[in-house]
Amino acid sequence: MDERAGTPAWRAANWLASAGLRPTRQRLVLAELLIGDGNDRHVTAESLYEAACGTGTNVSLATVYNTLRSFTVAGLLTEITVDGTRSYFDTDVSDHAHFYWEDDGRLTDAPLGAVQFERLPDPPEGAEIAKVDVVIRLRRS
Repeated sequence: MDERAGTPAWRAANWLASAGLRPTRQRLVLAELLIGDGNDRHVTAESLYEAACGTGTNVSLATVYNTLRSFTVAGLLTEITVDGTRSYFDTDVSDHAHFYWEDDGRLTDAPLGAVQFERLPDPPEGAEIAKVDVVIRLRRS
């Protein structure tokens, strides 16, 4: 058995391998920040960049953006766009709704099963519904 089993580095390497991604140094560092502790999280490219810099990792913001995109294309992350200028990346790729806290710009998971659709519109001819994203915007009262 691998003595690293269960460590953040082991989780990161296995996560990348599960998607067939080559484990470059920068991918491993970013993957470890994303899923190394085994918890799901929502990050922006900027927040992941800051976390990486906080560990002393030499990585550019452009590399973080490119890596998040490649993780998303590989199916490791889901991108949630809350407006035209801000995207969050979610390590939980299952279908679920989100709360967007407008006051402090946080994205959190809504309780599972809390959103129900009675009916979706029929897609146009020649198209199919790939996914439904639900973002519920919240403001402190």
